[in-house]
Amino acid sequence: MRRVILTLSLLFPLAMLTACQTGEDAGPEAALPPVGESYVAVQKAQCQADGGRWGRGGKAGHVCYRTPQDANASCSSADDCSSHCLARSRTCAPVTPLFGCNEVLTSGGYPATICLD
Repeated sequence: MRRVILTLSLLFPLAMLTACQTGEDAGPEAALPPVGESYVAVQKAQCQADGGRWGRGGKAGHVCYRTPQDANASCSSADDCSSHCLARSRTCAPVTPLFGCNEVLTSGGYPATICLD
């Protein structure tokens, strides 16, 4: 009886490893996402394909900048914009993401400071 239990306990991890394989014809690199420079290249291509502008910014080093449809439209609260309503100019932010510290209006129309690195 002990021999049967021992054999089953050794086969279970092997069966679990077999279940995780992606397929006989797929190599190990097919299952791995891009990293490093390859990852940045993929992100840049996706950004530009979606109409964004790839540039330096934030702690990540590079980011995809987008111009919201309501950029520079007048606003009186965050609900009026798809991004942020800038408190000083009372206009929707011209770009996302909006790095640095900025005074914005909340959904209630009250001023608040947001900071994005």
